[in-house]
Amino acid sequence: MTPDFWSGRRVLVTGHTGFKGAWLVRWLARMGAEVTGYARAAETAPALWTLLGEGRVRSVIADLNDRARLDAALAEARPEVIVHLAAQALVRRSYRDPVETFASNVMGTVQLLDAARACPDLRAVVVATSDKAYENVEQIWGYRETDALGGRDPYSGSKGAADIAAAAMARSFFAPLATGGHPARVGIVRAGNVIGGGDWSEDRLVPDIVRGCLGAEGRVLLRAPHSVRPWQHVLEPLRGYLMLAERLWQDDAAAGPWNFGPERRDERSVLELAEAVVAALGRGRIEIAPDASDAPHEARMLRLDCTKARLRLGWQPVTGFGDCVRLTAAWYGGWADGRAAGDLCDAQIAEYESMCNDD
Repeated sequence: MTPDFWSGRRVLVTGHTGFKGAWLVRWLARMGAEVTGYARAAETAPALWTLLGEGRVRSVIADLNDRARLDAALAEARPEVIVHLAAQALVRRSYRDPVETFASNVMGTVQLLDAARACPDLRAVVVATSDKAYENVEQIWGYRETDALGGRDPYSGSKGAADIAAAAMARSFFAPLATGGHPARVGIVRAGNVIGGGDWSEDRLVPDIVRGCLGAEGRVLLRAPHSVRPWQHVLEPLRGYLMLAERLWQDDAAAGPWNFGPERRDERSVLELAEAVVAALGRGRIEIAPDASDAPHEARMLRLDCTKARLRLGWQPVTGFGDCVRLTAAWYGGWADGRAAGDLCDAQIAEYESMCNDD
């Protein structure tokens, strides 16, 4: 990643009010980018975006499927780079509202890419889908970018569909495959499970652990304790997205799908992650929820093969599992002790950049 590339660069980030988006716009603003965020209002209280009070980012609160608002925002922002993170990102919520999930994740992506065709200065688009976009048969080896897409639940299905839709739009209307198309190149990124400070989403493991540990009862209730996931700190895939955007700026071969996940040795079960976070916070106790016969299906195994990103982008994780847990717990612990969210993010971004430079 090259900070000088981002200084003065006009960047539009969708989903800036979400967990990953708030971290990304903070990082881009630190590097001097001219950032516009486009998203629905933050849905949790507290919310990282709200706590940051990021005055350096122009914020547009609107739905991607509101085409008039989207077109106006793009015309005003004149983006050179777009990073598309906006999504309905919760598996259990997708069971409750599949229509919203598909509308947000699939049609929101199509609307954005169609609207982006009118941006004359645009040169790179990074579309985030998910590792859940793969047709998961719970194989022991990692999924590669050429493996089949699919999805058993509405969330996974919507992400697989969004991935296919983004690829179709890219091939039809953007460089390098569309003859006479828009010169921007489109990259699609699929990341493993992301954790870090400032996430308060519902039905997500680390926020549930933190709420339990910091709550009056100090009780953490786990479901699916033996499911294994590729946990990684939020800054790891975000660095990959920025590195890919830089490459898309100049290289036709960068268009297409990319995986970003941790080393296999850093994968852990739900129970192992919970135990590590509780230990790092120094409070809380874990209880295992009884199996529920009507509980939605959850995969027990999912891993990514990130060889392509390592060999062709030069990206690889710099935080192991221990660093990932330490940074996450330190953020929440600092916030609980009254430290400002912006100061906590800035300190961890600076530490992470130092780790990258030492690698």
